[in-house]
Amino acid sequence: MFEIGGQDSKIIFIKDKMVSDFAMNTVCAAGTGSFLDHQAERLGIEIEQFGEIALTSSNDVRIAGRCTVFAESDMIAKQQYGFSKADIIHGLANALVRNYINNLARGKKLEPPFVFQGGVAANIAIKAAFEKEVGHEVIVPKYHHVMGAIGSAILAREEVEKTGKPTNFKGFHALQTDFTPSSFICHNCSNLCEVIKVKMNGETVPMWGDRCGMWQEKVQRSVS
Repeated sequence: MFEIGGQDSKIIFIKDKMVSDFAMNTVCAAGTGSFLDHQAERLGIEIEQFGEIALTSSNDVRIAGRCTVFAESDMIAKQQYGFSKADIIHGLANALVRNYINNLARGKKLEPPFVFQGGVAANIAIKAAFEKEVGHEVIVPKYHHVMGAIGSAILAREEVEKTGKPTNFKGFHALQTDFTPSSFICHNCSNLCEVIKVKMNGETVPMWGDRCGMWQEKVQRSVS
């Protein structure tokens, strides 16, 4: 299972319906959707049009995708050589997938079926690049961009059915509620953590950012 979001990317191996291996990249931006967003903006291309334009390319242009800085330098050079925008972004799609495979799948055996999820799965050029890399069809689920949320909901349902405890779900009307974020520095220890606090209708809902978990636990106790 390939997963690429805006800020990170993951690879998940499933065997007998269980996760058998997992790797995650949270360091290198060149393996995430933000890499494509930034480069598309530089070229004056809407990210929604990225895939369609890339697939019109007739040249296999190699872009250095190991680092966003090198990618930008390489793109400028390719533009000066006269390559089209379609050729360059097609090269970018291949560079992202190449970087992903090299970083997350190194030394691992890739076997079908392959599933591609995350927001970047909407980019047909990235899907095509994956299929070229693995030599097999890559399946993109209908709700590829919210697969994690669906999984969390299923786990929550199973937990409620097993324990009989009520949930803290506030209902879909919460989407229309005004949320007010704020932050403060906790001085309870030398870590001086920045704690993020979100209020909904005057009530503090979540808090996070504290290393010790003190403020998170405080909110959980008040909710329960």
